Amino acid sequence: MTHNEHRLMGCSSDEEPGAGTMIFPQIGSHDQAVSNRSSEFIRRYFPLTNVTSWNDWRWQLRNSFTTAEALSRVMTLTDDEKNTLHRLKNRLPLRVTPYYLSLIYDSEPGAPLRRTMIPTSGEMIITEAEKADPLDETGSSPVPGIIHRYPDRALFTVTQFCSSYCRYCTRSHSVGKLGHLTKDEWEIAFRYLEEHTEIRDVIISGGDPLTMNNKKLEYLLSRLRSIKHIEILRIGTKIPAVLPQRITPQLVSMLRRYHPLFLSLHFTHPDELTKETRRACEMLADAGIPLGSQTVLLKGINDYPATMKDLMHKLLTVRVRPYYIYQCDLIPGSSHFRTTVETGIDIIENMRGHTSGYAVPQFVIDAPGGGGKIPILPSYVVESGPEKWVLRNYKNNRYTYPNKK
Repeated sequence: MTHNEHRLMGCSSDEEPGAGTMIFPQIGSHDQAVSNRSSEFIRRYFPLTNVTSWNDWRWQLRNSFTTAEALSRVMTLTDDEKNTLHRLKNRLPLRVTPYYLSLIYDSEPGAPLRRTMIPTSGEMIITEAEKADPLDETGSSPVPGIIHRYPDRALFTVTQFCSSYCRYCTRSHSVGKLGHLTKDEWEIAFRYLEEHTEIRDVIISGGDPLTMNNKKLEYLLSRLRSIKHIEILRIGTKIPAVLPQRITPQLVSMLRRYHPLFLSLHFTHPDELTKETRRACEMLADAGIPLGSQTVLLKGINDYPATMKDLMHKLLTVRVRPYYIYQCDLIPGSSHFRTTVETGIDIIENMRGHTSGYAVPQFVIDAPGGGGKIPILPSYVVESGPEKWVLRNYKNNRYTYPNKK
């Protein structure tokens, strides 16, 4: 790490992967292109670092912002944000990549992306309904790392490390604290998957699996692909939004060897669809990897029909298919993020029929206590019976469909 980077970050690099940071010259026209916003952020706060270094995902991890002091050197924190940051002991830690902070640092307090990453005092309010493990994932975990809730699917949480920590994270009780599964725990998980021949679909989750290096990822994918009854693999990640530099030609070339492979990408707001993120998604799509989006419904951030529609439209332009909108889970300190269920229904009402069907995701509640994902749909059935069904369309016009053969 350069002297200037160390002065800015105020954080140690010994917990992150990768080699030491080199000193690079000033940004020049010969460097790989980045967005204007990224270029300005580099010039202001990393003047000894060029774009080649900035575009190294390991550099991004080593130089992530993890303290209030580091943040204060590049942005003006409110008193509320400062006080909350100093009260995070034993809670979800702070971590934001330099890239993602470049989208936040000059925003106003309460701005959408800022609220998702910089904690406020609302996070300290815990309601009676909130639980550390609201989905009871531990109750469906037969061995470390495996969550087996549905008959033919299993979730494999291979790491608890993320490049950036969303303040509404479902696994806020574990991410950033428990680290990676050990090699022995991985082997126990593989044996469980081998023994349970009913499992045909494995979702690789975390933390964020794409924070692991290519060698470790390939070992994971090759072991899973060697299990004959596993038909498809899925990876859940927010990397294209918060660390698009991780999507390299080498990574993509490796991933495409393990088809059928799907990626479930976490997007929150249209402002995440930058030049860098678009490039990352297009590289993955060009490799034949189907991409789906998952979005958490968040109060004051994306709970407006126009905002959500804009996000879904932008995702389709980079070949990411809208898949789920989630009602915010009942994690401790999440009440300031949660909307009513009716808000989500209203968003779907304002999309269905008003835009292309590809742009309309499912609105679901991941049921508290481990009930799984339950679709919450607007009711388009006015009347039903053995003779006919009466339906309404998006304009509230009614139509009759005969129910007789």
